[in-house]
Amino acid sequence: MGAFDMLRIAGSSMGMHQTWLDALANNIANVNTATRTNQKAFQGQMVIASADPNGGVDVAGIALTDGQGRVVNDPSNALADAEGNIRLPDIDLASQMTQLVMAQRGFQASVQTTKTAQDTYNAALQIGR
Repeated sequence: MGAFDMLRIAGSSMGMHQTWLDALANNIANVNTATRTNQKAFQGQMVIASADPNGGVDVAGIALTDGQGRVVNDPSNALADAEGNIRLPDIDLASQMTQLVMAQRGFQASVQTTKTAQDTYNAALQIGR
């Protein structure tokens, strides 16, 4: 595997991890977004990754969580219905935070791989001088 292959693969990994980080940040920011019970709850985003046949990884798509969410009794909320219920997204904050750490570590590994490939390429150029 050449330095350019490493750069391409690490670049695709950085792109996928950045998309994953963006989706997780959006989910975490909206974990407490309330809606009326007759409306859909905020739908979290789940990144679907797929292997690139030439090496690396691609974002195959973004799946949305169920809009059904969960109904919570909160009569003090301005969006509460006659029974005092609101609809919240069915997003587990602990799971999102765990995935956030994994996505950050993956992104960091991709950055380090890119730096190593650049150093390898620069060393090869120095040999030719």
